[in-house]
Amino acid sequence: MKKHIDIKIIALLFLTLLGWSCETDFDNQNQATDEQTYSSREGILAASVGMQQLYATTGLRWIVETPAITTREGGITTTFQNMIELEDGGAVLPNSNSNVEGLWNTMSRVIKISEDIEANIPALNLTPGTESGLIAYSKLFKSLAIGSMSQNYEQVIIQTNQENNASFIPRNAGFQEAIRLLTEASSLISSTPVSAEFESEITRGKIDLDNTIKALLARYNLFAGNYEQAITAAISVDQTSISVFEFDALNLNPIWSRVYQNSAPNFKPRDNFGLPEEFVFAPEDGRVSFYLIPLDETNQNGLPIEDLAGFFDENTEFIPVYIPDEMNLIIAEANLRKSSANVGAATDALNLVLTDNDDPFGINANLEGYSGDSSVEALLNEIYKNRHAELFLTGMSLEDSRRFSRPQPSGNARVYSEERNRNFYPYPERERNSNPNTPADPVI
Repeated sequence: MKKHIDIKIIALLFLTLLGWSCETDFDNQNQATDEQTYSSREGILAASVGMQQLYATTGLRWIVETPAITTREGGITTTFQNMIELEDGGAVLPNSNSNVEGLWNTMSRVIKISEDIEANIPALNLTPGTESGLIAYSKLFKSLAIGSMSQNYEQVIIQTNQENNASFIPRNAGFQEAIRLLTEASSLISSTPVSAEFESEITRGKIDLDNTIKALLARYNLFAGNYEQAITAAISVDQTSISVFEFDALNLNPIWSRVYQNSAPNFKPRDNFGLPEEFVFAPEDGRVSFYLIPLDETNQNGLPIEDLAGFFDENTEFIPVYIPDEMNLIIAEANLRKSSANVGAATDALNLVLTDNDDPFGINANLEGYSGDSSVEALLNEIYKNRHAELFLTGMSLEDSRRFSRPQPSGNARVYSEERNRNFYPYPERERNSNPNTPADPVI
């Protein structure tokens, strides 16, 4: 136990001292150098724990909150300018918006840490299973960071650069890079299984590395349009296994902090998971009561809001790395989108979600099977609806809204009836000011 506490303290210090960002690299004589951080077993373990903490405590705030406001999953309940700008949306959303900046910058930092971990591990003479685990872990988080960028920006970086001129690639190529990293990670731990040391110091029984890699391979193959690969990966996931980000008194659940802390919410969840009235949920659908607490109020822009439950109503509640039923929804969608649609397989997978009554996290629709129109279009609408209910506030709503061809935003600000108010975010002001390779902003 003492060893775990020491590593956690080191990790917290690591995050405090780490001032690097993709755009700016200031000298700080009190800051630990890369050589000091990564030159020992203790330092590399601390960096790995710190990478996870950065992603879970800071990254998840931006990943969840930013598209939630854009796609109406949440309604703002504050006068902070960054939140007003997000809910207003449209072509006028500024590059300086702190959510636009925060999402990009935090994912860039995660990419940089993962690169440093992988680059420095070979010199440390670690046991083979510890080395394979740490490298796979770094690839996992780099893929998460690139994937999160690719869900929200038209072009992304996949490699950091200390000269502030990182190259950009199209977002679909970003998903392909995430897939490549995950494939390498899977092969690595398959050929060299992770050690007990890695599991006790890093994952600690909270993250099933093998199943998490497979789940993300399913997700990003779906997003990249690799439907057969998405189905294969999703089928391979053990849906009785769970992986979670844990929080404590020093590292609070970041969504709780935005919704409940100090009784000063920045946003609250929208009625009907933010979906328009055409998507109707049965009153007995268990996912409604799992995530939403009836409130019967509207926010300052007249959007109906509820109180939030699920994984977000306690300050140290864990957040899943992925939801098991996401795999069934991926199987259903990919079977409809592949070159020769398999309606029967898609319906069977969808029914596993609708009839679920023993989800490991308690996200149970507990309904009858699907009995509606069996056309591909109707089934895709049903899958979209169920993705909103199962994967509420997981950061995938903007990706989903575009992929399912939901109505295009007008580009005008303050049109609160629109399902989403942007397609992609502009590139952060700091990136644009420092990196000459930054592309032109998307129109909307």
